Amino acid sequence: MWRAICVSCSLLALSQPTLAALDEQGKKEVDSLLDFVERSGCTFIRNDSEHASSDARAHLQKKLDYLLDKDLIDSPEQFIERGATESSFSGEPYRVRCQGSEQMSADWLSAELKRLRSASR
Repeated sequence: MWRAICVSCSLLALSQPTLAALDEQGKKEVDSLLDFVERSGCTFIRNDSEHASSDARAHLQKKLDYLLDKDLIDSPEQFIERGATESSFSGEPYRVRCQGSEQMSADWLSAELKRLRSASR
């Protein structure tokens, strides 16, 4: 009886889907996005508070580290969606103000990811 239960548990564990980790190309792209954030000089608006680009990078790095530690992302798009779109606490979207123009951080970072990929071709 115990043997059958152990075999069943082993098969169940093997059948559980696992999330793929961020591959090397994905890591490079996310690192490039974080560098872009820091170098931008833009103002980041999080929960109605303004933050310098260097502070925004540090905040996003912490979120990235958490997501990677928990195996919650496997692409730069998932990093943007799960870590750089909105506050985990309030649900309020992150915004970016650059040269007087304000936009959602997810849109801004997605455009930069697209630019990075087209530049590397």
